[in-house]
Parts: sequence; structure tokens; C-alpha cells
Amino acid sequence: MANHPAFREIGPTTYLSPIPSVLVGCADPANGMKPNLITIAWAGVVCSKPPMVSISIRKERHSHALVKNTGEFTVNLIGKDLLKAMDFCGVKSGRDVDKFAHLGITAIPAPGLEAAPAIAEAPAFLSCKVRQIIELGSHDMFIGEVQQVSVADRYFREDGSINEDAMELVSYIHGTYHAVSEPLGFFGFSVASEEALRRRGFGGKK
Repeated sequence: MANHPAFREIGPTTYLSPIPSVLVGCADPANGMKPNLITIAWAGVVCSKPPMVSISIRKERHSHALVKNTGEFTVNLIGKDLLKAMDFCGVKSGRDVDKFAHLGITAIPAPGLEAAPAIAEAPAFLSCKVRQIIELGSHDMFIGEVQQVSVADRYFREDGSINEDAMELVSYIHGTYHAVSEPLGFFGFSVASEEALRRRGFGGKK
């Protein structure tokens, strides 16, 4: 029999890593609630046609009511220059502080939305409308249909492709933030031709 590495059981927990770490923008102007930001690590893609993403928020969080009342939110991608702002928004409540004003970052309108703001300093953001709310336990999952994706001009290459490496995006691994490292491959690289590998900058090696 083949020898297999030993594993240690640590119990049922949310040990999925790495995962995105994003800032979600929300507001409820009809009820006098200013634009707010909440740090979310429980986020992901749930459908491609139509494009939909999910975010999960505890009921007691200030942002929960804002998203639920308006049915809107933005998902702002985070680069290293916004890392401290993202962490701050995860430990401070919008009930107590105007996060945009405190952090000196700019709320801008999000295409296709009426209430939820986006972050002008973010490398990119997704404008989303809530399609469904699923009560799960500690968190409610908001499934949002993506209305538009906006990418800062500075991240487009001359050929029109997007340079995600230049965004210096941040991921989350079990309580710590990590820089997204250099590309190790691309979708389909394991079966790509030598010419395709060279064209994509992987030196013709699989």
C-alpha cells in the first residue's frame, strides 16, 4: 500500500483558503443612512449567466439593514494601498463612524444602482442588485446580480486587456491578509500547446 501523509482533524470550521477580501459599499438614503463600507471575506461567485455573486453578513451588522432595505450593494476589489482602510472597516461600525470621511476615501455613484456607493480609489468594483436573501445561521447570504463592472482606466493595457497584477490584490487566509502572488498558470494551461504557453509568458513549460 502507498504511504499517505498524516492529517490532523481540527473540527468543522470555515477553513477555506485563500478567499477574496473586499469592501462592500451600501447606503440607505431614504432612511437617512449615509454611505457605508463593510469588510467582507465571505464572498464569492455563484453564477455566470446571469453573473451573480454572494456576500454573507451577520444580521446585527449595520450594513445588513442597508443592503436589505435597498436591495443594492457594491463589491470593491482591494489592493495593497487600501489594505488598512479595509481592515478598519471590518472592526469599526458605521453606526459609530462615517468611514468614508474618517479614512479620506471617496464615495462615487455605481452604474446601475441608486443608493449603494462605490470607492473611487478601488482598482475595480461590481455593481449588484439583490436577487435573493438566504438565512443560514450566523450570517445571511445576499445573492446579487451584477449590473455592471467598472475597472479603473490605469489598469488597462494598450491592447485593452486588464492588468490584474498591477492591482496588487489582497486575499484572506485564516485571519491574515496576503498579497496575491505572481501567476503560476492560466485556465487550461495543463493541456495548452507549447506555442500557447509561450504566448502567455509561461516559457513553453507545463
